[in-house]
Amino acid sequence: MRYHRSDVVARAIEVLDEYGLESLTMRRLASELGVQPSALYHHVPNKQSLLAAVADEILQRGGRPRHAERWDRRVIEVCAELRDAMLAYRDGAEVVVTAHTFGLGAREPATALRSALGDGGLPGDLVDVGTRAILHLVFGHTVEEQTAMQAASAGAIDRNPDGAADFEQGLQLLLDGLRARVSAS
Repeated sequence: MRYHRSDVVARAIEVLDEYGLESLTMRRLASELGVQPSALYHHVPNKQSLLAAVADEILQRGGRPRHAERWDRRVIEVCAELRDAMLAYRDGAEVVVTAHTFGLGAREPATALRSALGDGGLPGDLVDVGTRAILHLVFGHTVEEQTAMQAASAGAIDRNPDGAADFEQGLQLLLDGLRARVSAS
């Protein structure tokens, strides 16, 4: 059977979700597709490119319409969408964070945040710092939340992870600081 790049990425997400990131190897993916590992290199040149494509697909699948007009409400929508997209797949947060950190993938999560913060009246240097701070919160909270959920489901810990309410409160704290900077300008 002849596969397209989208088939390879879709199966990679299934392997990720079923077995975890540590098991998402080119060899395993090739086996799952019933092809030789060398056949995958026609679609992706290396594992980093595969992970970037998986991260892009996770973000695309998690996309939803945004309705907020105010800059700070747009930030909240973008962050909630990003968090939910990463939580939808086992180790999804780690994959997206890794792709972002290495500058891989076409769906850069920071673009919409930069736009919203810029529309909020922040000067350019604070748009950049604010974007990074918000992404650090989203990425860090989501990785920790996802890790705790997996550990709790395996019986390794006996507490529930901090969820959406904790995430939203942390995001509001950052936004309060950014709003204060806008007001002071």
